[in-house]
Amino acid sequence: LRQISDLSDFSRGHWLRELLCRGEEPRRVQSSPDGQHLLLLQKSQPPTLSRVVAFQRHSIAGADLERSWQPPQPALVGLLFLQSPLLPGSWVLAGVWEHGRTEVWQFVVAVGWQLLQTLELCQGARARVVSVCSQGASLVWCEERPPLGAHSDMSKCAFRFCVCARALELGQQGVRLGTVRIVLHNSPEYQVLASPQHVFLVPAAAGFATTSKFLLIWHPDKAEFTITAPSAGFVHSKVLHSSSESDFRKLLLGSVGLLSCFAPLDIHTSSVSSSGGLLLVSTKGSVSIVEPDGTQRHIFDLEGGPLAQGSAVQLKTFGSILACVLAGVLYLVDQNSGRLVEKEVLSMKEVHFLESQGEEDSIQLLSQTGIYSFSFSKPEDSSRPEPCLVEMVFEEACRYYQRRSLSSSKLTVEKLKKGGTFQAPVVLAAILQHSLHQKQKPAPGLQDTYAKLLSTMSLELQSYMSLELLKSCVVCAPESEVESYCQELVEQEVSRILQSDMDKDNLAYLNSVFASFPKAAWKATRSCLQLQQNGDGLLVARATPEVWKKVLCQPQLEEVGQNGMAPLFELICASFLRFKPKWLPSFVELTQQYVSSSWSYSSKEGPEGRVPLYKRALGVLARKNKHGEADEEMELELLLCSKRPKAVLQALQLLIRMKQWQRVVEVAEKFSKLSPLLNKEIFITLLAEFAQHRELDPYLDRLWPLCPAELSASDILTVILQHLPHSQEDPVPFSSEGNQLTVGLLKPLLQRVVQRPSVQDEMYSDALQSTTFPPPTPPREH
Repeated sequence: LRQISDLSDFSRGHWLRELLCRGEEPRRVQSSPDGQHLLLLQKSQPPTLSRVVAFQRHSIAGADLERSWQPPQPALVGLLFLQSPLLPGSWVLAGVWEHGRTEVWQFVVAVGWQLLQTLELCQGARARVVSVCSQGASLVWCEERPPLGAHSDMSKCAFRFCVCARALELGQQGVRLGTVRIVLHNSPEYQVLASPQHVFLVPAAAGFATTSKFLLIWHPDKAEFTITAPSAGFVHSKVLHSSSESDFRKLLLGSVGLLSCFAPLDIHTSSVSSSGGLLLVSTKGSVSIVEPDGTQRHIFDLEGGPLAQGSAVQLKTFGSILACVLAGVLYLVDQNSGRLVEKEVLSMKEVHFLESQGEEDSIQLLSQTGIYSFSFSKPEDSSRPEPCLVEMVFEEACRYYQRRSLSSSKLTVEKLKKGGTFQAPVVLAAILQHSLHQKQKPAPGLQDTYAKLLSTMSLELQSYMSLELLKSCVVCAPESEVESYCQELVEQEVSRILQSDMDKDNLAYLNSVFASFPKAAWKATRSCLQLQQNGDGLLVARATPEVWKKVLCQPQLEEVGQNGMAPLFELICASFLRFKPKWLPSFVELTQQYVSSSWSYSSKEGPEGRVPLYKRALGVLARKNKHGEADEEMELELLLCSKRPKAVLQALQLLIRMKQWQRVVEVAEKFSKLSPLLNKEIFITLLAEFAQHRELDPYLDRLWPLCPAELSASDILTVILQHLPHSQEDPVPFSSEGNQLTVGLLKPLLQRVVQRPSVQDEMYSDALQSTTFPPPTPPREH
């Protein structure tokens, strides 16, 4: 950040310094598109006096523009710079007052500002302009049209505003206004912001809660309105065929019910970017952009938490860089990637952005002491073929060494290069510089040790070069070939990440890949894990242990954060549910087999130390679909494939609720063999069901053999009595309903238990079965 000139650069520089240093609020600083003229709108002493002063750069002699007014004169609503067709390269200034009066001024070199004409923008005498912008050769404004009656209906008073457009024609004969075009009538109050092709209608801060839940975007060329609720992802477009359809209520007809469910917009500051999008800053400090088609994209989060009501946020775009000033801190953010390019703490109390004509790689700031320039482009050395890649090497090395460092001091790229301690990134940068664009031998300047390392890394470099070539093919390919290129690219990217460390950034990148290219990511997952069915129809995976560990790792909650990142196991389960749901239970079973062979049971180091794998898969299922029959079937399969006692009992209860008695008995017979404790729990559960209804009667011959050995007849009768249904009527010997439990149904089980040898009998079975018991009678002695 360097000072390029002081305020003497402008005509009457001492006046400008005096106005900027007074610190009076509110004030607004605005510069012309060529950066040669500066306007300062000021409220000074006395408080009722307002003044507009124009300052010209490079101090060319001529008349200056200075206008001041005080009540009862209306307030100034907007100052708009318009291109003058009379003199190419010169500008006209339109000042619009609250009551619709518009003054058009023109700047002529060596003459100065001259008043061309005074016009009346509004047609009605009672109209009041609340917001104005210029779109092409037209003025677009929102005006208030008060109701005629003093005691009108408040519901009608709420929609007393109107959005209008009018052409401003500059010719040899002077300035002329075209006919008024009603864009939208009977509407709430809107702030109008214009891009080169569109006009954004942002609800006013004092608007009603019902109408502050969405934005409107007007497309003048198509006579089309786009209704968008950015946070909810709702976008709807409607073409207005006639002026009668421009009523606000008719425009929203068909969308009122849906819009009423959305939360109100959270807007602290709004501005239009150079690309034509609408920049929004929320009260929480989140910066996002709304495109002309109505879609919203998050860019960056400002530091410092929620913004105060009076805190000023300044936004301006310079090419692809978004500049933001908040509380004396300048943020430079790449709009495309959301990456913070630079953060600079300014020593000035308040600064204002100036237009820098033709210089998209620098920002000019106006402060109380002068004009400063901030350059965010670094000169590239032509001898370095890939400077961005080399910088990435050092940035990645900084992150790696910072994680391993025990010191709290921040490691920077400059320290990394100059320290001489960390040789690996220096070596790698040298290899990349010498080998990326050379298909033959390395350059003579490359050291012998580097050349040996290069020969070892040659395969990795070739893989990287092929990946970069594939990315360029994706960018340049026709639409018919993009899908095949994307599939190959995603497969290489997924394979590359599975071979590297699964940190937070790689996990976030994988989430974006799975979200943007779901089908390609599914095929890449199958390829990396080598998933296929064998001859018996069973799912088989031939992944290496290193890949399995990355698939099953479960990051800490603080690593996942609040941005909705899902672990890799959950991403793969979601792909199974979308493209091959029948394979999901088998996949979970495969992962459990690997876990049981690699980690001890309930080991906290293993993936099942915190949440079992089948529960993680069930969580994906719950988030993916709404509850239905297909969900219950998949939930049942996931519970059974885990083979855990709690999961098996949960599956048994699910089958009982679904009244699939045949499967209930089959599951009981299969899983009772796993452990005696599970066998007892299953039998008691089914015995309780048997006591309540007669659905299990056809399967009693298969149910009674499951009775555990430790259950006695009294235990069985206790369970039966505890679960008998409560009758509202007096019990009778012979029930007409026919669903009562009888002794005859229970008799085979009780006979089986009574006839079964007891535990004590088994202890003395050898003695009881011996041929010498009881002992023989001793011989008599005669």
